[in-house]
Amino acid sequence: MTFVSVPFLILLLAADLLYYLFPLRHRWLVLLAASLVFYAVNSGLLTLVLVATAALVYAGGRMIHARLFSYKTLLEQEPSLTKEEKKSARDRSKKQAKQVLTLFVLVILGILLFLKYSNFFAGTAVSLFTGGKGVYSPMKLLLPLGISFYTLQAISYLVDISRGKADPEKDPLRLLLYLCFFPQIVQGPIPRYRDLGPQLAEGHPFDPDGFCRGLQLILWGFMKKLIIADRIATPVSAIFSAPENYSGVMAFLGAAFYGIQVYADFSGGMDIALGAAQTFGITLTPNFTQPYFSTSVEDFWRRWHITLGAWMKDYVFYPLSLSKAFGSLSQKARKLVGPSLGKKLPSILAMFIVYFLVGIWHGPQWTYILYGIWNGIFIVGGLLLPDLYEKGRRLFRIDEDSASWRVFRMIRTFWIISVGRFFSRAKDTATAFAMIGSMFHNWYDLSPLSNGALLGLGLEGPDWIVLAVAVLVLLYTDNLHEKGVKIRESISRQPLIFRWLIYYIAILLVLIFGIYGPGYVSGNFIYEQF
Repeated sequence: MTFVSVPFLILLLAADLLYYLFPLRHRWLVLLAASLVFYAVNSGLLTLVLVATAALVYAGGRMIHARLFSYKTLLEQEPSLTKEEKKSARDRSKKQAKQVLTLFVLVILGILLFLKYSNFFAGTAVSLFTGGKGVYSPMKLLLPLGISFYTLQAISYLVDISRGKADPEKDPLRLLLYLCFFPQIVQGPIPRYRDLGPQLAEGHPFDPDGFCRGLQLILWGFMKKLIIADRIATPVSAIFSAPENYSGVMAFLGAAFYGIQVYADFSGGMDIALGAAQTFGITLTPNFTQPYFSTSVEDFWRRWHITLGAWMKDYVFYPLSLSKAFGSLSQKARKLVGPSLGKKLPSILAMFIVYFLVGIWHGPQWTYILYGIWNGIFIVGGLLLPDLYEKGRRLFRIDEDSASWRVFRMIRTFWIISVGRFFSRAKDTATAFAMIGSMFHNWYDLSPLSNGALLGLGLEGPDWIVLAVAVLVLLYTDNLHEKGVKIRESISRQPLIFRWLIYYIAILLVLIFGIYGPGYVSGNFIYEQF
């Protein structure tokens, strides 16, 4: 049951109807039932893994909270304690809470590592210890839907309780709903409990305008997925399945096309998720802000998969870079490499670790790890070389505010990100490096284009026209959003006839130009596998 399937739409509309028929304080039960139905249809008995994880998270949250504030009981029993004794009691409570937190995080993370990464780690170990001659027979493990996403939610919930930023949920079923809320379980976003939990529990009155805007967003997501992503997937697959048949320019086109596919696919899925949640009056955190208008790799990752970046920043980057161990390393490094680089070293190392984790989070393959490292290199370069960049701008008298400089930076960033796509899309590292290498020889061999290569990539002329127009429309709307134009709100203010004319045209475009129908199964969303 994918987001672009008829069963999903039936489930969503049925859940909406029941949600607004139930009393406000019981409406969360409808969301829980719909979420479990959606999850069970997609994962079957693996739903038990989700339920078991939720039970662990519930118990862990209660235990962490109890340990964190256990000193208060002691203070009530012995009010005559000195200031130092009170501080010692609080410190013991924090230490015990941290120990419980560590235990539950390791157990919950261990489930993910075993199910998703055990074959990768075991296969890598066999290859290393046998010099590449050993053969590892992978275990047949099934992966629960959305495990990478709900695991990060679970960890953030427990850590926030230990930091005193959230109170533990008293009702285990409500916590289960937070972990498996069906619009966002498939591919995010990755919400914090303090943001989503109360919204799920409180129940919302019917808001006709909000409901319509949610449907608008769902329809826009359908257009991105079915008209752009699933159409451009055909030439992408043709190039990456036989890269030896294409020159450097075609290889780069494959990577660039894949970047468009991923964006339309992932952001389209996000639009459907956010729109579906909005029909219930629930606001999910946006996951994209026009990433292809970015002027640097760092800027790109602030705009792309925003909630994953925020999670890594709050639960990996800051804890590492501000830790005592990294602080000590910085002090030693200042003596060896100078105060400037030594001061930056904790941030540099923490950033590399973050992007290594971002890479391997996408999948248990070396290609994904290299994808993370590729992006990390350019972001760390920005930390290391700001003075060099500034000297270059002064030397060439570059006006940072000029439109031409901004366009150049956008094109440069798109090129860097597109080259990184070779790692995330190629079948293995050797193929990725071979395709990158092809960009530096036979680049000017345009004979495949003159021989009709584009028409030989699985799409006919009309499909290329539809794709080109759709991508231009996507860029145009992103440009409006970049300028602060709120398109959905603008449409909602139009006369009723004009509004519905836009809706009917959009529906017809999906029905006429969408990739679906007999003999074709709409591809699963790319980020479902992560």
